[in-house]
Amino acid sequence: MLRTVEELEAALATPDDALVDDVARLQGDILILGAGGKMGPSLARLARAAVVRAGVDKRVMAVARFSDSAVQADLAAFGVETIRADLMDERVLKDLPDADNVLYLVGHKFGTVGQEPLTWAMNTWLPGLVAERYRDARIVAYSTGNVYPFVPVISGGATEATPTAPIGEYAQSCLGRERLLAWQAGRHGTPVLLFRLNYAIDLRYGILLEVARAVYEDRPVALAMGHVNVIWQGDANAYALRALHHCTTSAPALNVTGPETIALRYLAHEFAVRFGREPRFVGEESPTALLSNAGRAFGLFGYPRMTLTQMIDWVAHWVQAGGVTHGKPTHFEEREGRF
Repeated sequence: MLRTVEELEAALATPDDALVDDVARLQGDILILGAGGKMGPSLARLARAAVVRAGVDKRVMAVARFSDSAVQADLAAFGVETIRADLMDERVLKDLPDADNVLYLVGHKFGTVGQEPLTWAMNTWLPGLVAERYRDARIVAYSTGNVYPFVPVISGGATEATPTAPIGEYAQSCLGRERLLAWQAGRHGTPVLLFRLNYAIDLRYGILLEVARAVYEDRPVALAMGHVNVIWQGDANAYALRALHHCTTSAPALNVTGPETIALRYLAHEFAVRFGREPRFVGEESPTALLSNAGRAFGLFGYPRMTLTQMIDWVAHWVQAGGVTHGKPTHFEEREGRF
């Protein structure tokens, strides 16, 4: 069990042999844009750790506003080159260092309602500018499973062939991001991959934490969405780095999540057993949910290393121990696309 944030960060920054091998044969430096959020710091550390283990001469650069200066300092101490920048400033974007490999994590989701213009600017306009600036790089651009419609729970989840049908302005702007990146890829011959991520978690945030805390605090678990997918953040980060080898000018999409379609009732009961409590619920399950099928990713990279049972065990222990959290709910239960 992990007991401290330092142990958690160390676990997230431990590359496996497959990632080290892929980083070793990757040509050029790695640039992470939007490295100050929930996933960016651990992605940067993992990339740096893989570079060190591979024994290659490769810069790992992390760009963000770094509103929390401690995050920037921690990355710098780990050997990541940090750049404090507002990417919405076109002059700043122009002056960023060149790189052969770009991971694009910038996005705006929570607070979309009431800030729709900002959401579209960050999620659609800015990616187009980035693709123009880094037209000669490979770009793995984080997207979301929210671009898909709700699908029947028994379907196994939306595949990359499922027609997009985003609900709400956040999801629509994310599809806009994909369209701008695909257009720039075709226009300039830029290799791009659209990384459609569904619900990464670590111990400080995510669906498992929210369900666990509801059970632990004797609050009802909302069942409206009914079923979800999750993947350990460390596995998602490893997939993103390895996906740099699968960028093409056709800008393919790749679903990234765990292999299970997980019932919220199941999660609540599992946490209840670990906490010695009875779960409570509100609402009823819907026959459809926002679910993705990541079979293609598993074919490329193998199944996630972290199992669902281990994630449940670790999250339960973290909650009982009073572990720190980001305080950023996922709003996974939202079915109207209002974030």
